[in-house]
Amino acid sequence: MNTPTPYHVKAFQTTDVTEQVSASPGWQQHYRQMSPGHFSGEFRSLGLEGVEVYDERLNTRVEQHFRAPADSLAFCFDRSDNSLYLLNEECRNAWITPENYQEVAVVFDRTFMARHQITTESLDGLLMVPLVSERSTLFAGWLSATLTRLAEANCPLQSQALPEQLLEDCLFVLDNARQSLQCDAMNKRSGERALMRKVSEWAADCPEETKSLMELAQVAGVPIRQLQQAFKAFTGMPPTQWLRMRRLNGARRDLLRGNNETVAEVAMRWSFWHLGRFSENYRQLFKEMPSETVKRRRGS
Repeated sequence: MNTPTPYHVKAFQTTDVTEQVSASPGWQQHYRQMSPGHFSGEFRSLGLEGVEVYDERLNTRVEQHFRAPADSLAFCFDRSDNSLYLLNEECRNAWITPENYQEVAVVFDRTFMARHQITTESLDGLLMVPLVSERSTLFAGWLSATLTRLAEANCPLQSQALPEQLLEDCLFVLDNARQSLQCDAMNKRSGERALMRKVSEWAADCPEETKSLMELAQVAGVPIRQLQQAFKAFTGMPPTQWLRMRRLNGARRDLLRGNNETVAEVAMRWSFWHLGRFSENYRQLFKEMPSETVKRRRGS
């Protein structure tokens, strides 16, 4: 008789968005802090045979750019709007979380999917589409509570049937949520999300550039008013403030990286020409002065 393999929940607490990214290896992702405050994140993960389960929590708004691990299919349960999103490695996802955000994800690798005869082609039209159902909410809540309980108990989980059960549950939730595709409100939100993704992809390719509101609307290919409405829905801030937040995050990464550059040199590279204003904007977002970031990095 085979003894079940013991599985342990790994739990991390982070104080910077870069630490949050490193807690989930295999994902192609980049995070930026987009609301003021000291960042605090949590990350729990459970690795099973062919399946990874994640529970992520963020206290501030965070701009996320990410792709699922190679040769995988991810069921991502966004608990802020109770939506299920399907992702694979070809989906380039970009958006801004609300504050106190939580997401639960179940990721199946290629071997596991092949064994159960699941292909991404069979899910055509469902990738990156918000799918909502009551069962999605219940399943995400149960999975999050289970990971939390296992992490707090610090005890191994022994179950050979759990990966198959998770797949069955995810497919059941997916089938139940397909009807949301007919909802006009969700179609509108999906369109706004696609618009934000287009602008975010431009910003990812040209991180140090800044544009006027009119130029940003031209990038998105929509009228200025439509751009403003999409930003209000997804970021809670005007497009110009969003660009400034992105550049502040870029400056912070450079200050933490440390290349024998002065604060002024870093600020100017990110198009902050007034050093005093840069320092104040930086302090408002990260709750510390740029010079304090440099000192903390040198003392680490």
